[in-house]
Amino acid sequence: MSAEKSSLHTRNLHRNPYDFDALISCVPELKHFVFVNAYQTVTINFSIPKAVKLLNKALLLHFYHIKGWDIPDTNLCPPIPGRADYIHYIADLLAEQLDGIPTGNSIKGLDIGTGANLVYPLISHKSYGWTMLGTDINQDSLTNAQSILDQNPDLSSVIQLKSQPDADHIFTNIINPDDRFTFTMCNPPFHDSEESAMKGNIRKTKNLNKSKKTKPVLNFSGQQSELWCEGGELAFITKMIYESALFSSQVLWFTCLVSKKDNLNKLNNLLKKVNAAEVKTIDMAQGQKVSRMLAWTFIPQKDRKTWFI
Repeated sequence: MSAEKSSLHTRNLHRNPYDFDALISCVPELKHFVFVNAYQTVTINFSIPKAVKLLNKALLLHFYHIKGWDIPDTNLCPPIPGRADYIHYIADLLAEQLDGIPTGNSIKGLDIGTGANLVYPLISHKSYGWTMLGTDINQDSLTNAQSILDQNPDLSSVIQLKSQPDADHIFTNIINPDDRFTFTMCNPPFHDSEESAMKGNIRKTKNLNKSKKTKPVLNFSGQQSELWCEGGELAFITKMIYESALFSSQVLWFTCLVSKKDNLNKLNNLLKKVNAAEVKTIDMAQGQKVSRMLAWTFIPQKDRKTWFI
């Protein structure tokens, strides 16, 4: 029996070891990929793309009652526990303005780059009842995200999708003049080129397999827009910060994941330059990977509580 994943957020439903009997009862096909490893732990081989996808499908059905979740093999297959963590840390951030975590559909979130998997909006709504807008520049990804919503008609009024027609913009074309969002969230493209993304995947596969494989098996897959962009993470978040200033009165908290700690100093300096009222960096440990959430607001402290009225 593996230990509780204590690095995950205390409200994360995935802190305990996976109950594979329960998960297999949700998705019977998963049983073909479950085995007992050398440490006598029941697990799957995370370097096999289909195993990861079936595990996700089972987790989303078992814990969040999401039916018929599926993504094309070419799309990013996200680790569900880590995705849930980001949402719980956003909930904590919002709770600081109030006496508790705000729930219900009056809380509106914007997921930048929602992808084919739609995981952030799904878990956000199922965990806290929030209304979500998911955006992407990839039309095929949005088509798949819509097919997930079609399988779950109870979500059609609380999760919307919107295409970003211009890859040079993030919030422009998405936030209308009369829109107000409680928060935005984003897991930005990490790499600065396709070559860098491939090298990263080879490294990840080697670590998972303890093998000398040099042909990347994309166990978490990913389209170009999901994995890399020119200038990598730093360029993407820099653009996001500059654009956020244009919508400063329409969003309470802008947030974004930052993988490279070295980028934080430049990003914090930029946030001073655009006159953010407050900036927070919240560390998030997810398994062996340490990430962090960068959050900033242009709304003065005294005006934040009224956002929820």
